[in-house]
Amino acid sequence: MIETRTLVRECVQGYVFWSLFQGLGPMIWFYPLNELELSGYEIFAVTFFAPVLVGIPGVLKLVQNRWMLGILRLATVGSLASFQASTTLIRLAILALGTGAAMLIFTVTLWSKDSRIRYSAIIRVTKYLQLCSDISEVKESSSKTTDRPYWLPTAIGFGSLLYLTHWCFGESSLVLRWVVKGYPDHGPAPYPWGSLILMGLGLGVLVMSWSWMTKSKIWWIGGLISILMLYYLPTWMGFMGGLGLSIYTMSIWPVLVDRLTLCPPARSMFVVMVTYLVQIFFFVWTVAYNFVPGGVYTREHTDYLIAAVMIGIFIGMFIGGEYNSHTAFPCDNKKQVPFNKIRTVTVLIMCIGLLGYGMRYSDNQIKQPEKKNEREFSAAIWTFHFGYDNKGWPSMERAAKLFKDTGADVITLLESDASKPFLGNNDLGMWFGEKLGMYVDFGPATKDHTWGNLILSKYPIVKSTHHLLPSPHGELAPAITATVNISGNLVDFVVTHMGNHRDRLDRKLQAKFLAKELTECENPVIFLGYVTSAPHSPEYNDLIKAGNVKDIDETDYDRWCEYIMYRGLKRLGYARITHAGLSDTEIQMAKFEIPEDPKNYKDNTRVITDSSRVNKEVHFNHKFGKFKSGHRNLKTHGFHMDTPKYFLP
Repeated sequence: MIETRTLVRECVQGYVFWSLFQGLGPMIWFYPLNELELSGYEIFAVTFFAPVLVGIPGVLKLVQNRWMLGILRLATVGSLASFQASTTLIRLAILALGTGAAMLIFTVTLWSKDSRIRYSAIIRVTKYLQLCSDISEVKESSSKTTDRPYWLPTAIGFGSLLYLTHWCFGESSLVLRWVVKGYPDHGPAPYPWGSLILMGLGLGVLVMSWSWMTKSKIWWIGGLISILMLYYLPTWMGFMGGLGLSIYTMSIWPVLVDRLTLCPPARSMFVVMVTYLVQIFFFVWTVAYNFVPGGVYTREHTDYLIAAVMIGIFIGMFIGGEYNSHTAFPCDNKKQVPFNKIRTVTVLIMCIGLLGYGMRYSDNQIKQPEKKNEREFSAAIWTFHFGYDNKGWPSMERAAKLFKDTGADVITLLESDASKPFLGNNDLGMWFGEKLGMYVDFGPATKDHTWGNLILSKYPIVKSTHHLLPSPHGELAPAITATVNISGNLVDFVVTHMGNHRDRLDRKLQAKFLAKELTECENPVIFLGYVTSAPHSPEYNDLIKAGNVKDIDETDYDRWCEYIMYRGLKRLGYARITHAGLSDTEIQMAKFEIPEDPKNYKDNTRVITDSSRVNKEVHFNHKFGKFKSGHRNLKTHGFHMDTPKYFLP
């Protein structure tokens, strides 16, 4: 019988392991993210190498003592309290120590002489559960050294598998963000189609006992085809590749674990983590190439990384001799435990996971805001900083409250693609879309190597196109051109995060491209962009003149990054709201009215700061205070920089 307490225990330990393992990367990344260069705090990644300690004589036996293991487990659970640390550095240190302890626990249990403990370690790290608590102890295999696999290729293979699992399946919606395109063929949405990824992982567990298949080169070729489909094909075809990859990834864990546990633990785990971290850093380099040494060689080369991962898995599985092992599927009296137990609990876990998806279901359509004047709406722009505040703490809940307070109808979030391992594997579009009840246009896709760009809208998104702006020298710049149906009136939005200001040619070409997009918009249009230059700079002038748009407030000279421009609309109000530490950039927001006759109307030209002279429906939320002259640095959100302003005829 499977004991309930055993299931609960392994669930908790698996949760703790992956919380620490996934949590350390974003905390290390926080420092170079803020400084736009290597910071030195990357040294904390050394705690991933804690398993090398078992290479010291006597340490492995010492740590395998039940009391020492208990202390280490308490340390990992206690390190979750790093979230309550007083400073970012203290949090990073506590989290790093907890991760080191978790890696040490994984190693000493994986190389335990007791098959129950070994099996527990395997299942814990693959998120499934201990099934056979009543299995008697099985002594180490009597295989000769010549029968054991070569440790170096095996360790490379296991490190590659560990990275692949974290990279693509750290969250069920990640692969869907690899394949998105513009509306109306946006591709599969995270809800409900992410549930199929969960089912694919479960199916991989169900077939992992078919060693005749999972150990074959044909099965590896199937995995290779799947990841190539995911990378090169859009929308539904790419998603099918992701489903195939989920099955393949989970199914080969026992094969590589069997081989790994027949290898020397200290040096093997050292190579495992070297392989994993090299692949992690390579992925960082493919996106951050403009800020790191040697980035010219890694720029946009996720294809190189895919090749390295799949070749690593190949050599790990197929280089080395034949051997007999029961690590992944322990045996009692030389008889393998019936796999129907594993199938039963796997199906149970899948049902629990699908129940979570079911609880997210709502039969209510996204409700459009009720307004006296349906032609009025508001738009906001914010550089979101990947869901982390200026001290490295997750900011999503606080940001959601801020969005509700602004009442913005359309929001563009820049630096918003956090669906990468070193950014926490978070799908910000899915989270905010469900939390706020808004339509989402996430783009360009994660595999397009940008920092991310998405639109949240209370109104339906009719169509959109995702762009990679011209970037011959600098970082890739994303953009979206979208058409939104606002109470029966079509309004176009051009949203973007232009490249760094030091790359002059890039910015010139990008401004030219965006101006062309603006001029080709047939409907009233709003530009929400991160331009990274002052008013009346060459890029600013190109957008205004060649794009045939107006600045929401041409008298606001104290800007550098964010701009709101428009055409074919009446401006009603403009506000700048302090970030209060949630990001390094303020929120800018504007209110507009769609003219009844777009060919014969007059824009509002008078600027006032007395809100009593305009209708209450036009007012910005009083929670942000009143008109504020000059800069305001607050721990709470408030108006600043001579806003809010209102516009009259």
